[in-house]
Amino acid sequence: MRGVAAVPSYVVMQPTTLCNLDCAYCYLPLRAADRRMPVSVAAAVAASVNPWAATGRFSVVWHGGEPLAAGREHLAALIAPFGPAVEHHVQTNATLIDDEWCAFFVEHGIRVSVSVDGPRERNSERVTRGGRPAYDRILAGIAALRRHGLPFSALAVVSRPGPGLAAELYDYFLDLGCDVLGVNIEETEGVNLRGNAHEVGAVTAFWAELVAAWRREPRIHLREVEWSLRYAGAVLTGAADGLLPRQLDPIPTIGHDGSVVVLSPELAGFTDPRYGDFTSGNVLTTPLAEILAGVERTAWVGEFLTGVEACRSSCPYFGFCGGGHAANRYFEQGRFDGTETEHCRNSKIRLLEGVLEHARDHESPAA
Repeated sequence: MRGVAAVPSYVVMQPTTLCNLDCAYCYLPLRAADRRMPVSVAAAVAASVNPWAATGRFSVVWHGGEPLAAGREHLAALIAPFGPAVEHHVQTNATLIDDEWCAFFVEHGIRVSVSVDGPRERNSERVTRGGRPAYDRILAGIAALRRHGLPFSALAVVSRPGPGLAAELYDYFLDLGCDVLGVNIEETEGVNLRGNAHEVGAVTAFWAELVAAWRREPRIHLREVEWSLRYAGAVLTGAADGLLPRQLDPIPTIGHDGSVVVLSPELAGFTDPRYGDFTSGNVLTTPLAEILAGVERTAWVGEFLTGVEACRSSCPYFGFCGGGHAANRYFEQGRFDGTETEHCRNSKIRLLEGVLEHARDHESPAA
């Protein structure tokens, strides 16, 4: 049975719950409130992170709300306790990025990932709190990054996969100038209650089309496709068993108040009559390393691990996805020990099938 590792590869930090946008598919419950992380929380996390970073690569991801809404002065104070070996990343909607923020990213060595869903007409659900389109402000922020020569990743949400969309998106992101692209099929989770069931053929065709676009001009690292191809290659060489880590990465998310939620950042800020607030402790009272060492005592985590084992015994795609995500199970099924979710179907099963479909349709004829 796979357990949860005591040492993560990265932590997610919530510098503020506030977001200046109000995207239709957002899962965050407190994005209208500005609850900022005290520096004491960052210092407590750094006390565990700095020794981990001294022994190998380690990242801190500043994420949601909108991290830049915390302001440069406060974000700098939160970063200060972390040692020079720690890599910093920020996931941002880019609407606040200007020359000053670019200088800040350079000064602190921050890697930037921008949330943008493609051309203007594909961003209709990314709006301000007043309901106005945010696209022009997003482009202005990206233009600032490019003006300063700062590399950036992009993360796109696809709500309705259909013919032609994947090729359109890939061409758009080639022109945008990002060097890494992640593509998420919209998920039903958090406060986003919209259904995410799609026709099987449409989703499979979307991923197959994305593979074809990438193979035509592979100038971007395409997260989902490259992972799928790596898995397929490992299967063909008999090395697939070595792809999944022996233990699950705990992916600790540190809330603005120091609370720690593991395995799925999307659970932070929610409560449930059965599971409580999903937290495993608080860094202001217990060191993060100690919390993670005992994380399997958190009741819902044990239930999730049972679900992972059920996936292992029942799903032929287990070697690819490793059992899915805790938040998708909870928000789709109301518990953690279920198995296949719509997220599994859209972003794991159909993804792999789309890659294999493309490979089959473009197989070189035998000599």
